[in-house]
Amino acid sequence: MDLTRRQLLWTGGAFTTTALIGACGGGGDDDTAGSPGAGTKPRRGGTLRVGALGRAGAITRDPHGTQANESDYLILSLVYDTLTVPGSKPNTVPRLAAKWQASDDLKTWRFTLAKGALFHDGTPVTADDVVHSLRRLRGTPSGASRLPGIQAENITADGTGTVVLVSDYPNAELPQLTRLTTFVIPEGTTDEDIAKAPGTGPFKLEWFRGGNARLVRNDQWYGGDVHLDAIEVKIFESPQAMANALLSGQLDLASNVGAVAARTAEGRKDIQTVRRPNDMAMPLVMRTADGPFADPRVREALRLAVDREAMVKQVLSGYGTVANDILGTGDPAYAKDIPQRTRDLAEAKRLLKAAGFDTSRTYELLTTEDISGLAESATLFASQVREAGVRIKVVKQESAVFWDKTWLKGDLYTTYWGTNDSVVFFASKTMVSGSGQNEAGWQDEEFDAAYEKAMATADATARARELRELQQIEHERSGYLLWGMADGIDLAVPAVQGLPRLPGYGRVQLERTWLAR
Repeated sequence: MDLTRRQLLWTGGAFTTTALIGACGGGGDDDTAGSPGAGTKPRRGGTLRVGALGRAGAITRDPHGTQANESDYLILSLVYDTLTVPGSKPNTVPRLAAKWQASDDLKTWRFTLAKGALFHDGTPVTADDVVHSLRRLRGTPSGASRLPGIQAENITADGTGTVVLVSDYPNAELPQLTRLTTFVIPEGTTDEDIAKAPGTGPFKLEWFRGGNARLVRNDQWYGGDVHLDAIEVKIFESPQAMANALLSGQLDLASNVGAVAARTAEGRKDIQTVRRPNDMAMPLVMRTADGPFADPRVREALRLAVDREAMVKQVLSGYGTVANDILGTGDPAYAKDIPQRTRDLAEAKRLLKAAGFDTSRTYELLTTEDISGLAESATLFASQVREAGVRIKVVKQESAVFWDKTWLKGDLYTTYWGTNDSVVFFASKTMVSGSGQNEAGWQDEEFDAAYEKAMATADATARARELRELQQIEHERSGYLLWGMADGIDLAVPAVQGLPRLPGYGRVQLERTWLAR
């Protein structure tokens, strides 16, 4: 399971060009937290001790492989650069690609590499390196969903500084899809050598042992000043163990630690809490292709039977917000004007009766304990829908069994996504007919047409209108029940400054973090 499971156009001339925003960072000062005071300049130096979640059996050193551990993804993201990274407005900004251009038909995209980009061994980054990396990524089991519509043979170099991607269909948001795992390694790197491949990122790997690592500053990084001398990453199997290590002085930062740990630290003046809204989506998936939830009236009934505010209060301890069954809540194009769905048990019962739903049966809801709150959300959901006459038995599965046997196949199950700032991301990967990670088996011709129309619209304002129509269809009849959004939560000692506040992949951008001591 990769992280995607477990990442503006100006019309004119022959091409449409995005603005170069900032110095290849995040999205400006508003994207960091923990500032000790206005006008305070970051200090250079120090080692940041970071805790991150992970399991020893899931460790990977492959930047294009399955990254189920937060610890692995943090390390890889500091060592290797992607072409683009998340920002605030817009939500995609330059990184290794300094700028990009699209052809008039929005099928051909040209990415110009940042000047002065070097691998950690001192060799310049070329377009051939990027082509090798993207083709290798495309060849992974989940490569089609990471680069949808891009065939390996349609990733080419134009000289040493330009990479050309040709899509099978118009794709106005293609740069957004290069944010997550388009990590760049040198051309010719083999699978056997992947763990030793030098990166281009703000930190260099000094050592790696059993999921723990020490990274040192890359003084030749093209992206600007890196303040810390080093970052030491320690792997933890539970949020509570990580929080305890922070509280006992063994860590400076507990990354993505969760609501329970945040509640433990409440009221402590020696600990700061950084909340990142719209960080984690934990929807329920109802299979639409066949089975007991194929009737849209049944899916609507379940969505109406949920007490969303109670879910946020009890499952997330209040560290989250009510959602409206539309994935991508952090997207600037998110349709906030679509009326919020609220609990209506009488209507839920009416719809179930009209659909002929068998309320004498007990239906299984499959879940895992991969992340904090996931299994709890399933249990509370089962309790709530019982009031509408639906009997649910929650079945917890081991992680490996769940992702092999249930994900993409089950009638009713929980899922989660650690990135939620893009409506297009979810539409392309999980809802368009035939998409590689279509969790609900949903096929809707009207939705497909709305997606294609939006992706073929160059003007950002006009595209936002098309995306609203797409979200309206998703709200009405998709296979998702998204009851709420969990905040991303970091706990840190007061000396840690400049922590990222962006959700999803933005949380691992620690190159601007510094220590005020």
